[in-house]
Amino acid sequence: MLLGTSIVTVSALLVYFVTIINVGRARFKYGVIPPAMTGDPNFERALRVQQNMLEQLILFLPLLWIFSYYVSELWGTILGVIWVFGRILYAWGYYQEAKKRAPGFAISILSGMSLFLGCLISLGILVYQQIQL
Repeated sequence: MLLGTSIVTVSALLVYFVTIINVGRARFKYGVIPPAMTGDPNFERALRVQQNMLEQLILFLPLLWIFSYYVSELWGTILGVIWVFGRILYAWGYYQEAKKRAPGFAISILSGMSLFLGCLISLGILVYQQIQL
């Protein structure tokens, strides 16, 4: 059924949506008129949080679903929750100052790498089994 995976997916997209809203709020607060992408350092940090979140989502969502389907939905959900927590911590830290983004980044990267390795190993085993037939 993949309910946990679905909940993690919606949670990750919600966090991304909040980062989009925060960029809009920062544009208004710091007077950065579109299409400008630079200005006040606080605006630039908000924009970088949103951009980095999008970059990470492109990798995370397929890995989450492949892992949950082929390896374990329970572990996919757990790693997904950890990833979402890491992204929130990353954003919260980066909004304050760039140096504070590292713990959240590390958490999300490690959970993402775990999903990636699980996918590689699982799919490798499946391909090997198919070749043996």
